[in-house]
Amino acid sequence: MLRISRTLPATALALVLVLAAGAAVAQSKGGGKIVCWKDKSGKVVGCGDRIPPEYQDAATREIDTKSGMTRKTTGTVEEEARLKAEAEALKKQKEEEKKKTAEQRRRDMALLNTYVSEGEIDQRRDRELQEVDRVLTQFHGLYKSSTARHSDAVARLAAAEKAGKPSDALKDEVARAETEKMKIERGIATREKEKEAIRAQYAETKRRYLELRSGGAQSAAVPAPAPAKK
Repeated sequence: MLRISRTLPATALALVLVLAAGAAVAQSKGGGKIVCWKDKSGKVVGCGDRIPPEYQDAATREIDTKSGMTRKTTGTVEEEARLKAEAEALKKQKEEEKKKTAEQRRRDMALLNTYVSEGEIDQRRDRELQEVDRVLTQFHGLYKSSTARHSDAVARLAAAEKAGKPSDALKDEVARAETEKMKIERGIATREKEKEAIRAQYAETKRRYLELRSGGAQSAAVPAPAPAKK
């Protein structure tokens, strides 16, 4: 086995490699290569026709003995694992992007097939808003009644306390009325947010629809009219 283990400047290393290459050819029939291995800092610490057991996990450089050209380089086990993980992550990212593009194309075509004009988008938005407004009207009616009940219970409790006859039943009634009023308030706030979300959703739908119709989007194109028959 040919082995040259040392730490040399680059110029000296080149000379050693030339000599070692000739020796490697003589000792390794038809091998035609010499391998150099590195320590953890990346410094070449030896060359030969095979890698010593203690450097099996080290970074290497394989050189053609005839041309002096590098045939192959490898990193350390850690580097190879890192590069493999990075390659797999990049592949996964590209696959996700491909899926997103396909999904966007599907949505775009569905959008174009659903509406024939931006006016239809407005009409559908208004119908949904009207439905939420209908529910809101009911909530406001409930809130008005709840507020009246709460005010009445608070007034009766205040009068009882002023008369020196506080009642646990009245206190419970005030608490229930307060809880009911707060619950209705949350319901009203939820429906108002729902209206905001509907407006935002259809604003984006209309924006995308107009973009597709104008040809400004790339993920889905407006189907071109069929050529006229001659």
